[in-house]
Formats: sequence, structure tokens, C-alpha cells
Amino acid sequence: MPEDDLFSPNVTESSPIQGQPLAERLRPRSLGDIAGQEHLLGPQGSLTGMLARGSLASLILWGPPGVGKTTIARLLAAGANLHFTQISAVFSGVADLKRVFDDALKLKKAGRATLLFVDEIHRFNRAQQDAFLPVVESGTIVLIGATTENPSFALNGALLSRCQVLVLRRLDDEAMELLLQRAEAETGQHLPLTLQTRAMLRAMADGDGRALLNMAEQLFALPEGEPLNEEGLSRLLSRRAALYDRDREEHYNLISALHKSMRGSDADAALYWLARMFTGGEDPRFIARRLTRFASEDIGLADPQALPQALAAWDAYERLGSPEGELCIAQAVLYLATAPKSNAAYKALGAATRAAKETGSLMPPQNILNAPTKLMKNLGYGAGYTYDHDTDEGFSGDNYFPEGMGRPDFYRPVQRGFERDIAKRLAYWAKLREEGA
Repeated sequence: MPEDDLFSPNVTESSPIQGQPLAERLRPRSLGDIAGQEHLLGPQGSLTGMLARGSLASLILWGPPGVGKTTIARLLAAGANLHFTQISAVFSGVADLKRVFDDALKLKKAGRATLLFVDEIHRFNRAQQDAFLPVVESGTIVLIGATTENPSFALNGALLSRCQVLVLRRLDDEAMELLLQRAEAETGQHLPLTLQTRAMLRAMADGDGRALLNMAEQLFALPEGEPLNEEGLSRLLSRRAALYDRDREEHYNLISALHKSMRGSDADAALYWLARMFTGGEDPRFIARRLTRFASEDIGLADPQALPQALAAWDAYERLGSPEGELCIAQAVLYLATAPKSNAAYKALGAATRAAKETGSLMPPQNILNAPTKLMKNLGYGAGYTYDHDTDEGFSGDNYFPEGMGRPDFYRPVQRGFERDIAKRLAYWAKLREEGA
């Protein structure tokens, strides 16, 4: 298909019917009408190129709700002259898939290909996903699956290898404003909002175009009057709940953002991600565990108080519960974010673990072994041990590694925080050890 024809009138859905919900009436009827996905549908977009070449591949459309996944699938079918069939993984099983595949095979024999759109495809189990493999490979169907979950975790590797994954973006403020303007043009009404409350409405939808239009439809139904202020808009409409699922990818994305913000010593960013997790319903105990880990992994002895602070916040939350205890966790986040950073302890343990695996069952040197029996004393256990407290420096410089192993250098404190003092101490002991050698 020539590129100029990609967004032509024949690449359309049926006209909207009066009485339908506003979001359905405004469903784009050409690919060029889809807002916020220029990276896929613009002149250099992936889908634009596929249609221009006449080589539409099986696709997984991954993105948040309300960004156009279903509409794109419908319009791609029209643009590629494919029969469109839609099912939902929530309500369909293997019998439904077999019926769809049989119908597609009949159409293929009649010379017409089928585009099968599967909404929420991640809801299918492994066996159900495997059922798509032969019909995709044979060209019986072009599969377009829609998912809000990371395909890497939600879909079989075999199915992923046969599909191209395209990422749809959360609608930005510009795209959301475009939808509001289209809604006003469709209804012939202006939204009863000031510039400030109009921006507030866009923010309340949280990048979901369908949610935005549903809220706008409620506003169009209001009797004429003064524009709503922020309090009035909040009272009338509920803010769309932010995407967050404690069992899925967003859970790990946000804790990663919190961890890295603290590691980067950005206290404000750390508080933001903490608040996002709290408002999403995350268990504060999960956060407290991660803070405790962070205190040792990313701060360590650069600030020896980091670990007690994390543990104290965890304990305080257990005593106070929500919502009071969440402030204690926030205090710990601020402490950890602003503390000097060192991963020397983390790296030292890793190096020591590798050495332990490599050296196997080497015995400690005899001079540091206890000799509770006469036989052990006769064998030389404990012979030559120097009691460090009896030396002038409180440091004997004895060897504590297995004989023949050599002296490794696992712990390397950084020149930050308390570890700066530790580094000086270690250097002094190294000098004494060398002088006594």
C-alpha cells in the first residue's frame, strides 16, 4: 500500500452511533487520528512501515490501559484488508480458540486472511498460548495480542519469538488535551473548567484516554453554570487509581526506582517513589525489608548508623501500624538517601565468597585453633598464637588465612563517611604487619 494511502478514508471503522458512550463515539476511524503514538504511527513509525510494505507481522501491543491498543488492531485489519476477529482472554478458552482458528482456515481457503485480536492475552495460560503457534506459523492468522503486563514475564518464549513486541506509550498531556478538544467538537459543548481545572482533569486521568473521556462525559452532563474550581472537580469526579499491582511488574519497577534514587542520594526522588508505593497499596514491611538491605548494600560502614536506622523504622512501623508508621519509614528513606555511600562491604562479601568456593576445605592455620584436649596440644593446635591485647599496639599482625593461600584484599573502604577513618586504620595495620614480617 502506498504511504499516502495509509491514513486514507478507507482505513476506517464504522461510523459512531448516537447514544454510544463518548469514548466509543470518539474512537479514531483512521490511524492518523490516534493520539500519542507517533513513534508507531508517524511517518517513520513501525506500523506505518509495515502497512506501506504490505507485510503486517503478528504483534504484541504492550502498554497501559486507554492508549489505543484495540483501535490500532481494528484499523490495521482494515488497512491491510484482513478479516477482523476479536476475543478476550478473560472470557475465552481452548474451545473458543479452536472455533476461531477453524473459521480463519475456511477464510484462508477462500482467499481472505484473518487478523485475530486477543485482548489481555497474558491471561491465557501456557497451553492456551501454545495453541497460537501453528496457526501463526502457517499464516492462518495474523495475531495481535494486547497486554498491560511485561511480555517478557507474561508470555511464552515460543510465542514471543513469533511476534514483534511494540510498546505503546502512556498518553502525555498534549495527547490528552487533543482528546478533550475532540470531545468538545463532538458534543458542541465547552467543558465547564478553568485552565487550572482543565489541567487537573488531564492529570486525574493518569494517561488513560478512555478514563479521560468518561470523566469529560460526566462534565458535559452538568447543567450550565460557573466553571468548576479544583474542589468542585475533586468532589464530582474520582481520580483514576494509579497503575500498581503488588504481584506484577510495576511492583518491581517502583522499588527499583526507590532503591536507585536513594543510591543516587536524591532524597526528593526517593520520597516520591516511596509515596507512589504507599498510594498504590504496597505493604510497608516489604519496603522496610528493602531499606534494611540497602543500608548494608549501598552504605555499609560509610555510616554505621544506617542499618540501625533502617531496623528502627521497621520496628516502629510494626508498633504503630498504618498510617502513622509510614512516617517512620519515610524518615529512614531520608536518612539513607542523604547518608554517605559505599558498597565496599557488598563487594567484599562477594569476593570472599568466590575465594571460599575456590579454596574448598583448607584448614585454618594451627596457631589460631583452640586446643581443648592434650592430643590437640601435642599436635600443635594453638602453638605460637599471639594474644593481641598483650601487644603495645593491640595488634599482633598474625596470619589468619589458611597456610599457602596468600593474603587476599577483600575489603576496600571508600574515602567517604566513616569508612575514611576505617581506611586509615587498615593502612596503619598493614604497615605494622609489613614491619613485623
